[in-house]
Amino acid sequence: MSGKKGSPPTPPDDQRIDMAFAPSAAELIVVAEPAAHRRTVGGRLASAAPDAADALEAVLRESGATMRPLFDFSASRAMRAAIDEVTSAERAAAAPELSMYFTVDAPDSDLDRLAARLRTLPSVAAAYVKPPTYPAVRTLTPPSNAALHSDTSDMAFRSATQMNAMMPAAEEAPPATPDFAIRQGYLLAAPGGIDAVYAATLPGGRGAGVRIIDIEGAWRFTHEDLIQNQGGVVAGTPSADIGWRNHGTAVMGEIGGDINGLGITGISPDANTRAISIFGGAGSASSIRRAADLLSPGDIILIELHRPGPAATGVGQVGFIAVEWWPDDYDAIRYAVGRGVIVVEAAGNGAVNLDDPLYDRPGSGFPASWSNPFRRNARDSGAILVGAGAPPQGTHGRDHGPDRSRLDFSNFGSSVDAQGWGREVTTTGYGDLQGGSNEDFWYTDQFSGTSSASPIIVGALACAQGNRRARATTQLTPATARSLLRSTGSPQQDAPGRPATQRIGNRPNLRQMLNSGSPVALTVPLFRYWNPNNTDHFYTTNFAELGSGRYGWALEGTQCFVASQSQPGLAPLYRYWNPGIGDHFYTTNFSELGNGRYGWSLEGVQCYVYTAPAANRAPLFRYWNAAIGDHFYTTDWTELGGGRYGWQYEGIQCYVATSIRPPEAPDAGEGATGADAAEPAHGSFTTVQAAPDIGAIAPVPLSFSVATTVASSVTPSSFLTTADSSQETPTAVPASFTIARDRKSRSRSITISFDDGAD
Repeated sequence: MSGKKGSPPTPPDDQRIDMAFAPSAAELIVVAEPAAHRRTVGGRLASAAPDAADALEAVLRESGATMRPLFDFSASRAMRAAIDEVTSAERAAAAPELSMYFTVDAPDSDLDRLAARLRTLPSVAAAYVKPPTYPAVRTLTPPSNAALHSDTSDMAFRSATQMNAMMPAAEEAPPATPDFAIRQGYLLAAPGGIDAVYAATLPGGRGAGVRIIDIEGAWRFTHEDLIQNQGGVVAGTPSADIGWRNHGTAVMGEIGGDINGLGITGISPDANTRAISIFGGAGSASSIRRAADLLSPGDIILIELHRPGPAATGVGQVGFIAVEWWPDDYDAIRYAVGRGVIVVEAAGNGAVNLDDPLYDRPGSGFPASWSNPFRRNARDSGAILVGAGAPPQGTHGRDHGPDRSRLDFSNFGSSVDAQGWGREVTTTGYGDLQGGSNEDFWYTDQFSGTSSASPIIVGALACAQGNRRARATTQLTPATARSLLRSTGSPQQDAPGRPATQRIGNRPNLRQMLNSGSPVALTVPLFRYWNPNNTDHFYTTNFAELGSGRYGWALEGTQCFVASQSQPGLAPLYRYWNPGIGDHFYTTNFSELGNGRYGWSLEGVQCYVYTAPAANRAPLFRYWNAAIGDHFYTTDWTELGGGRYGWQYEGIQCYVATSIRPPEAPDAGEGATGADAAEPAHGSFTTVQAAPDIGAIAPVPLSFSVATTVASSVTPSSFLTTADSSQETPTAVPASFTIARDRKSRSRSITISFDDGAD
């Protein structure tokens, strides 16, 4: 294929890199003159101008070639039938004339010559050869990260950086695949991840009701983590090449990996995922049109392809660009967008600036009406272009530069809308993380490129769309989806030689996307409850969950103040529940329990907290009591100090605000009726005492403030400060107590001894 028009030149032997994938074939595309009214009758071309048709037939016959419609004519009719489903703002550019496109089947060696011959015919408006299509495989890194320019042919490249060339480990997979969710940092809170963990706590937030079609080469739909919510390959013939198969499998894992307690979890596992292969004679443009016809407004197409553009050097994938630069792919995308389908497209791994004037020049044989789709002010396909950004530094022990900075291989420019992780993505396929002889158990933690970045955007959009559907609110259109990605998210960062002006866009922040990007304020109270029946402490920012106390829970007051949304400097506080021991657990360390294990189930992100001390922050101390099976959190060191009465001190969980005033206090009877609307239980508190700035933790004596006469029954809850309403100032009294728990009845008794002898 080295002699094809548009194919990269053959590099010198010392720079040649073997591709791990068998590329798709080059394609000769013909665009008929509209006046010819060309169509097929009984397999033969017919025309309103018979002489023109005969001349075209003669050229094809002489070359031993055949020509057929690239798109079914029914596609244009389907487009017009569906036009009422999209908004009026999108209708103006919604209906490309697909019936004018044809594809020519001929030997590869004849394509350039035949294209030139066809362009001389009056019935042909354009004839061009599209170079082979690849997924992201490998690239080369420039010797310095200097800004790139249009003439990439004179770039001196020093060393190859392999990408997606992982090999499966020889060791067989264990009987049960481990939970690799701990390695999926892209699921976590922004800015490091996209906060899919938060989205999963909301109705529809895992992509329910959304349909997605991935367009590339092959997949392994028998993989143990790709069984649920998938419809397999619906068109085309998957390639037998293992490189394509690993690539597609990895993409599908990111989007829709099953929730099954093993392996990985997809960003939007409730979405329905299917696939269309470009092999088997379909090609990229026809596959896009077919996918659009199988989907409905608000569904999503992912184009996991790129091909060598005018700046391609033949060295790796330098100069590869997004497929929409070619006219037929552009019009197929316009067709899909016109139907209201959201199209997400890899920007490409070519390391080039898509704003370069080089891309303003049409390819050889392009239609006269063509203009550069990367200049969106003049021509816009409506697709969402995705660049590749660096993951947080230290991910998997590696460093690819500052978090969210452009990776050196990623294309960039004003038309690139958003970025995803372009390195260190843990997903299905390849087998370097878990290998063996059976591909159904293969996993990787090194999937890379705009190929790994684009599924992250698809997953985020599916979560947002699913939540909107669950709330019966306005669906995202292609235009509003793009706008949402550009107006929210974690901003791109600078890297040496790769400034943020080399645009790849923001990394999605689902919490912002699902909440319209509202500003965050640290004004949310974290309420604390105690239930003596199951000996469990419970913390929530949602007062409506238990109100002033019900179902055996007593409100103990506001423990501290936290953030309800992610913002820089904050980390998610994950909430878990274990029904076996009747305990809630909270941690900022996702690796402790991941998506749930050892009887614990993940209930989502409770709130966002600080991970480092600073002025006006207090530590939230964490304790565990094995005898009663309860975790306890407090900002007041004097409650349990270094650990006593069966409680073991486990350290500082995080840092929280205690001096910021909360919003207006909820009504005492909110969400409660009858006895549940009564005054807070004895022993509760309503003020927050900020703990002193503590360096090395030292035990502090426990003291209680009690009434002059102690009631015969003291709530054995959480060792809080209690006060007699008749006293203005509580009296501090040294105390000690013991706890007895009856496991059979699940009851607990406490004996408190004070220095005045009262029990």
